[in-house]
Amino acid sequence: MKKREETTAKNGIFDSKWGFILACVGSAVGLGNIWLFPYRLGQYGGAAFLIPYLFFILLFGYVGLSAEFGIGRMAQTGTIGAYETCWKNNRCKKAGKALGWIPLIGSLGIATGYAIIIGWVLRSLFGSATGELFNSLSSDYFAQATGDFGSIIWHFIILFLTLLILFTDSVARIEKVSKVMMPVFFILFTFLAVRVFFLPGSVEGYKFLFIPKWEALLHINTWVMAMGQAFFSLSITGSGMIVYGAYLKKEENIVEASLHTALFDTLAALLSALAIMPAVFSFGIEPTAGPSLMFLVIPDIFRQLAFGKLLACIFFFSVLLAGITSLINMFEAVIESLQYKHKIPRKAAAVISVLTSFMIGIFLENEVNVGSFMDFITILVVPFGAVFGAISIYFILGKNKIEDELNLGRKKKLPKQFFIVARYIYVPLTILIFILGIIYKGIG
Repeated sequence: MKKREETTAKNGIFDSKWGFILACVGSAVGLGNIWLFPYRLGQYGGAAFLIPYLFFILLFGYVGLSAEFGIGRMAQTGTIGAYETCWKNNRCKKAGKALGWIPLIGSLGIATGYAIIIGWVLRSLFGSATGELFNSLSSDYFAQATGDFGSIIWHFIILFLTLLILFTDSVARIEKVSKVMMPVFFILFTFLAVRVFFLPGSVEGYKFLFIPKWEALLHINTWVMAMGQAFFSLSITGSGMIVYGAYLKKEENIVEASLHTALFDTLAALLSALAIMPAVFSFGIEPTAGPSLMFLVIPDIFRQLAFGKLLACIFFFSVLLAGITSLINMFEAVIESLQYKHKIPRKAAAVISVLTSFMIGIFLENEVNVGSFMDFITILVVPFGAVFGAISIYFILGKNKIEDELNLGRKKKLPKQFFIVARYIYVPLTILIFILGIIYKGIG
């Protein structure tokens, strides 16, 4: 087994395994868990959908997250440096290094669109606290923020809060924030799920979610959507998880940490389903997904509940926590690569990254514009980055090097089957996800 070395990442390291895992869970848990998973779970077979979903979560967590964490720790740096490590001995190294910028562009692109949407969440939280959200139709309140330049203040506040967290010379603040935000997220969503359980008629929501429709397993769309939901839910982008891997101690077991991350991400998705869909059915509302669920349907539910303002505050605050922890990771990938490539101070890199995102984002605040932009990023750029990352790590870098890194911190070496699965099942599936995303116009 390869001798353990000290981690020398310029921004420091995670002090504990659980600090690392919670930071990664924070990155993975996002809007897809909250506004898409509950609908897909019910729509594509209920409990039957969980069979392919859990299969793909296990597969992608086992070999996909492990790969990104592993190359980050091996290279001791983030996206750009990691791909330079992969391609440095390849005859196409110039092309490989150039393509390594695409996953990074994907991280910045997601962060740009995400910040706008989380700005809407913050505005809804404010409206819940003041009662303004309940003094008008949800559609009217939402429409006020989704026109051209309609959410600049909230958009700016979100990016400013994220910058404050990132404006440090050490990864320690990311770890501390994640250790607080993610447990609070789980506690608050658990509270909502318990409260929803007692609503009259909520049983129909549980039936929608969990009564298995076994015939759904015979439909290709069930497997496609389960695969897409699992893949994107784990935030496998060829970028963000690499930089967190760069901050991981050599003695930590990467594969074990990857599986823990996948487990808690799945729990977050299930909690979201339990907190949302029973309430939707309790009030006889047609189940839906996306922004309409979060900003139109859910406020209408809370306005009909006792202590609805408080419950709405808890819900939007929970979503805000999940959104900010995801933003932290996306920007961290960009910041670290700017530090690595251009040798600039961390604080300058943080300001450049966040300011660039804001200057692009202010022209995308219209709901139609941000929707089209996010479709482009999530259908083309991010999946390409994931494919490029998988090929770079498991084929270009070579089996032996990544194997040595992933075996660090383990009592037993990984079985040979791990790399067979990684190279001949996982990598082709990333390519398939990229192709299917184009055909279906998005599967994650």
